[in-house]
Amino acid sequence: MVRKFFPLLILLGLLGAVVWAVSMGTLPRADFVFNNGAEIKTMDPAQATGSPEGRVINALFEGLLRSMPAGEPDELGRIPMKPVARGMADRFTVNADGTVYRFHIREDARWTNGDPVTATDFAWSWMRFLHPETASEYNYQLFYVRGAEKFNTVQLAVGDKVEVELADRKTPELFPRGTIRRGILRELILPAADTADSDNQEVDATDEVEAISGKAIFVVEFQSESSNTVATETIAYAVSADGSLAGIDELKQTYTGDFPLSDIQPCKHVLYDFNEVGIRVLSPQDLEVTLNSATAFFPELVAFYPLHPVHRGCVEQYGARRFTKAEHIVSNGPFRLIERRIRDRIRLTKNEQYWNAAEVELKSIDVMSIQSETTSLNMYLTGQLDWDTTPPNTMIPILKKRDDFVSTPFLASYFYRINTEKPPLNNPLVRRALNLAIDKSSIVDNVVKGGQSPASSFVPPGMIGYEGYQGSGHNVKLARQLLAEAGYPNGKGLPQIEILYNTADSHRDIAEVIQQDWKKNLGINVVLRNLEWGSFLDSLRTGDYMVARSGWIGDYPDPNTFLDMFVTGGPNNQTNWGNAKYDHNIKLAKSEPDPAARMQLFVEAETILMEEQAIMPIYFYVSKNMVQPRIEGFHANLQDIHPLHLIKIRREESATNDSISEDTN
Repeated sequence: MVRKFFPLLILLGLLGAVVWAVSMGTLPRADFVFNNGAEIKTMDPAQATGSPEGRVINALFEGLLRSMPAGEPDELGRIPMKPVARGMADRFTVNADGTVYRFHIREDARWTNGDPVTATDFAWSWMRFLHPETASEYNYQLFYVRGAEKFNTVQLAVGDKVEVELADRKTPELFPRGTIRRGILRELILPAADTADSDNQEVDATDEVEAISGKAIFVVEFQSESSNTVATETIAYAVSADGSLAGIDELKQTYTGDFPLSDIQPCKHVLYDFNEVGIRVLSPQDLEVTLNSATAFFPELVAFYPLHPVHRGCVEQYGARRFTKAEHIVSNGPFRLIERRIRDRIRLTKNEQYWNAAEVELKSIDVMSIQSETTSLNMYLTGQLDWDTTPPNTMIPILKKRDDFVSTPFLASYFYRINTEKPPLNNPLVRRALNLAIDKSSIVDNVVKGGQSPASSFVPPGMIGYEGYQGSGHNVKLARQLLAEAGYPNGKGLPQIEILYNTADSHRDIAEVIQQDWKKNLGINVVLRNLEWGSFLDSLRTGDYMVARSGWIGDYPDPNTFLDMFVTGGPNNQTNWGNAKYDHNIKLAKSEPDPAARMQLFVEAETILMEEQAIMPIYFYVSKNMVQPRIEGFHANLQDIHPLHLIKIRREESATNDSISEDTN
């Protein structure tokens, strides 16, 4: 079948490649060209969430540490990636109990506009990243820092130091912020349903404090010193997006305390004082970070792209949406942005201001956004691409025989999210039935074909010390029984279910198989909907889906990177599912010093997640990379991360310009 179909596949792909080549216009070929798949949604480190964005951001920006190849390859040829002081920091220290890190920023670290990179740049960027109005989906990655979660989620108690942003912003943008006043929270007045009782009692700072959302009145005391005297001023504030105090009168009427509420002032935010968060600038070159408890993988987080710094002046001048445009952006990584053509390419060139520019060989890079996997492969075969990240599944059995096919298992799960608020998916029996009715082995063997493993759990194998949940495999009989218990025997009366996926041939093929499985095994009618990458991410974030294709690559080799995303209300949860016991286990694991006990907490949490079936794991990934033989510095690894500044080219060899034999024997 493959032999008969492949000539047509190649012909159609070559036609697509020719059309793409014509679309390149007058731009000369870059030194290194790769297909990034989807059109990226953003180049803002604080707003990005996907692998396509991560590849670009890691080229444009650089954090305190860099994940770099370190050590010898394992039995599968994977080279370990470790966070080392080859980023903006040239060294760092950790105290004896593992809770205080000190990073020293190298003297020659520069932004592309020539400004020095300083500790203040990191402190400001991390404040922006954590600010609730930024709404970063990765903000929880800094919750290991003392006070960071309180700042982000507005967990306030009487007696806390707070910062008040007055309602005097000069632009609609979050940054530059309005005037900031710092004081002490003396009273907190919440609606009766949000307090321990209806008497507006003060919340004790030692109690478990819930995040504040909605209407609230904050009574804040300020102190100022002048001429050896201390002046005290107490003001009541209400957070207001538009400057009005709508709905506050009703809250005032419930107040039984002594402070006069006749003159409540509108403000933009009342937050936990960021000066109390464990991020401290010791000098222009020294940053101190204090954690809640020892966190072994904190260096991995520091090297992760959401924590890369941004240039404050650039953000404040152009705003969150415009500061990453080619004509505005100021960055600090090994490459700089020259041009972006939507649905075509991003052109990067070497950043001569980069501290290690002498070791960066590539002068230019083209990051292509080609959604057709067939077109991408044929551009690779004709020498137009040096790296193809998404070869079509139908060709994997043939490509696996080639020396330029780089593939290995890595820490990633392909799964379906379930919107647990959408009937009938709000019933866990229905969710479990859907999962059991999927023939995942057939998907692995007949659709993706790259050596992937069918998944009955979410956390991939390979985590040292972790033996996770192992659920039931394909079981149509049990699936039908559960669906009948839910009130839908043989699927009768069950509403139509929609599967959402981002545009890609492979995602469509998998969705079609699952559509057929659910129809054949459960009698369920299923429709498919595809969206381009940016719109797809928006639909996940807003809950505009029933079942949605998803994937997750571990940010570091620990079960936490997979499981902490599904805590109740977590920005990367996106299923509307939550479980108090699950949340409790994830929280305890953050500070559990005993490795075995910590892993057991994760096992229990994963068991809850899988038995309540908020997600349906499909398979564990293997990397699928086509890399031209002339390319050096490209290494298989557990996270499928390939730093572009390490890529080198053997000039004496010409690019591949070949075809694939039809013989599959």
